[in-house]
Amino acid sequence: MKIDKVRLGLILVITVMMLNLSCCSAWFGNKRKSGRNSILRGESMSSRTSLMYHAAAGSSIVFPIYGNVYPVGFYNVTLNIGQPPRPYFLDVDTGSELTWLQCDAPCSQCSETPHPLYKPSNDFVPCKDPLCASLQPSDDYTCEDPNQCDYEIKYADQYSTLGVLLNDVYLLNFTNGVQLKVRLALGCGYDQIFSPSSYHPLDGILGLGRGKASLVSQLNSQGLVRNVVGHCLSSRGGGYIFFGNAYDSSQMSWTPISSIHSGKHYSAGPAELVFGGRKTGVGNLDIIFDTGSSYTYFNSQAYHALISLLNKELHRKPLKVAPDDQTLPMCWHGKKPFRSINEVKKYFKPLTLSFGNGGKVKSHFEIPPEAYLIISNKGNVCLGILNGSEVGLDEVNLIGDISMLDKVIVFDNEKELIGWGAADCNGVPKFRDVSF
Repeated sequence: MKIDKVRLGLILVITVMMLNLSCCSAWFGNKRKSGRNSILRGESMSSRTSLMYHAAAGSSIVFPIYGNVYPVGFYNVTLNIGQPPRPYFLDVDTGSELTWLQCDAPCSQCSETPHPLYKPSNDFVPCKDPLCASLQPSDDYTCEDPNQCDYEIKYADQYSTLGVLLNDVYLLNFTNGVQLKVRLALGCGYDQIFSPSSYHPLDGILGLGRGKASLVSQLNSQGLVRNVVGHCLSSRGGGYIFFGNAYDSSQMSWTPISSIHSGKHYSAGPAELVFGGRKTGVGNLDIIFDTGSSYTYFNSQAYHALISLLNKELHRKPLKVAPDDQTLPMCWHGKKPFRSINEVKKYFKPLTLSFGNGGKVKSHFEIPPEAYLIISNKGNVCLGILNGSEVGLDEVNLIGDISMLDKVIVFDNEKELIGWGAADCNGVPKFRDVSF
């Protein structure tokens, strides 16, 4: 989902839809009458399955991811879901909670997908289930059908999905070598609203936000992994995401997770903006880390301060504004086309977000030039930091993929901390107990 070639995964509105599901009621009704086919949840485990669950507990899960900031514009992961398990490509989004697939329920409005539409199970999540409640706008929501959880999610770029919450089987490989079929909830999205600019050739979204419905929260509730999610995005493309303790904490900087923005996003702050090692006078910035956005967004004050500082810094440098390049709002050209960031980063200074941490030792999130610039297909250098007020983010400052490149980013929901550290994100790390 994109705005001017920018995908925003941050959920701004979540509303329950008390509908008769005219497009899908016959399908869901017939399936519901046939009964449920629960595999692991609500069904006694075999001794072998119980042992495997015990063996997997406390381990981690690591997924390779694919894509880049530019020109692809998003990162995706492959998950195997259903009976039998089938592969689906999902957009990785730490800015939203729910994992969902475009769904043949039948589908009222779906975009083109790399794989056949997901055929939903008949294991419905009840309307008053805590997972369903997590997706509703308030605690006192009402149910059109007590046996069915209906939801609608609207994203910041006006993309939306209407669907029903189901349980189905995920085939997961743990880092200690155990493979499990785990029954987890996911959304069956049968009515999507999107603009041509927000189209991705994907099967759905992997929501990794802080809510109860996120996959890592569900896995944690079954005792399989710690409630920790992280990622490592490579500037060369690709990288990996992980659930659990698949990271080295010795070289990490940490800041507390803030309770702003409904408590379901990975928020931190307040932070101060530093340019080239000098204070800018811009502070009190609330920050959200969001892999659903390719680019970084500052509020109006921070954005215009940055533009002013860049204009001063680039004065008398061999760079001129390139208004004909519409790749991003601000681009510059040189005497000849640039081929890589390495040719031009010497003209730009690093940015830093300095987190006060409640009076304790400050944490500094470094954003070097290569983490806020791209080279367009016209050979110009473009600024990958945009004005959030122009896309409805108001005072939200959103750290997107571009500014998290070549760092391991950790969201520890148990300790309520966000951590980061420089890392080699080229390929999935190897563990002593398993090879990838």
